[in-house]
Amino acid sequence: MTETDTELAGHLRALEIELHLAAVRADAARLEALLHPEFAEFGRSGTVYSRASLVAHLAAETTPATLVADEFALRRLSPSVALLNYRSAHRCPDGALTRHTLRTSIWVHGVAGWQMAFHQGTATDPVA
Repeated sequence: MTETDTELAGHLRALEIELHLAAVRADAARLEALLHPEFAEFGRSGTVYSRASLVAHLAAETTPATLVADEFALRRLSPSVALLNYRSAHRCPDGALTRHTLRTSIWVHGVAGWQMAFHQGTATDPVA
C-alpha cells in the first residue's frame, strides 16, 4: 500500500516537529534514526552540518529553543523522495516570535523508513 500525498505530508510533518523537541534533540539514537547517514544541513546561521556534527551540536544545547512551525507543503520528487517546505520561528518566554525561518527538507524512504537527507534554513521576515 502506498502512502497518499496527504498521509505522507502528515507523517513527514510529524517527523519534522519531532526534531524540534528538546527530548529528541538530546537523544543521539533517535536523531540518528531520523537523519540519513549521508545527511547534510545548511543552517540558518550559514553553518554546514553533517549528521555527526549536527548530533553533537544538538547534544550540546543547554537551553533548546521552543519552535513553532506552520505552512507545511509537500512535493514528491519520486516514490521514495519527498521535499517538505515550511516556516518556523522561535517562541520567546513572553510569547513573542523571533528568528523567522523558511525551511526545506528532503526526505528519503529506505529500509530504515523515512529519513531526512538534507535540510536548509533561510532567515526571513515575519509573515505580515
